Amino acid sequence: MLPDPLHPAIVHFPVVLAVLLPLFAVGAVWAIRRGARPMRAWSIPLAGAVALAGSAWAAVETGEAQDERVERVVAEQPLSAHEEMAETFLAASAGLMLVAAAGLAGGIAGRIARIATVAGAVVLAAGAARVGHSGGQLVYRYGAASAYVPGQAAAATEAALTGAADRRTGGDDDDHR
Repeated sequence: MLPDPLHPAIVHFPVVLAVLLPLFAVGAVWAIRRGARPMRAWSIPLAGAVALAGSAWAAVETGEAQDERVERVVAEQPLSAHEEMAETFLAASAGLMLVAAAGLAGGIAGRIARIATVAGAVVLAAGAARVGHSGGQLVYRYGAASAYVPGQAAAATEAALTGAADRRTGGDDDDHR
């Protein structure tokens, strides 16, 4: 049986793969420099890049599927910002997968692609941290999880609206002593 909501269960895969991919890529480059066959050694980071792009796609799709329900309790701006970061991360993951595939080529082209994959994987790890942080903020700061708790959605919406009003006016009543 699949969890409901599915998105929180899926989003951890691209985060973990984004952290592991630079390690796999550096390890493969090291192994190739020590004499390993490039096709064999590079297959591991390529598989990681394919899995990363696939899991990023699944995370974006499940997020979009649950978007309307969460929109009821979370303000539009933080939700939209998270969605845009996730879509950018997906595009970057797909692009890096193509660069990693070019790493299978021989000669200078393959070497350049492998080094570019290492650099891109490090950048993607930072991107995964940003997307994950914004998703965590949706849950822990803006109450996105309350969309799935019966009776909590209305309270979370009121709290989000009150918090947004407080931020626009410069604080809450405790600041006006």
